[in-house]
Amino acid sequence: MLTSDSTLRFRERQEAEADLAAQGYAVERVRDAPDRPGRELVFVARRPRDGAEPSGGRAAPGA
Repeated sequence: MLTSDSTLRFRERQEAEADLAAQGYAVERVRDAPDRPGRELVFVARRPRDGAEPSGGRAAPGA
């Protein structure tokens, strides 16, 4: 028998959006997960197209 003592932590929407923004992503929309409406969120986010690196990111090789 295998057991686990791990703890799951579910972040609030605002915390997840702030973490994405801190890494240089722009949140385009947030929607409910199709199989868990009202219980799980799906974040659609993109990096800016101006070539800026997210904070903490690494430059592409040869850049």
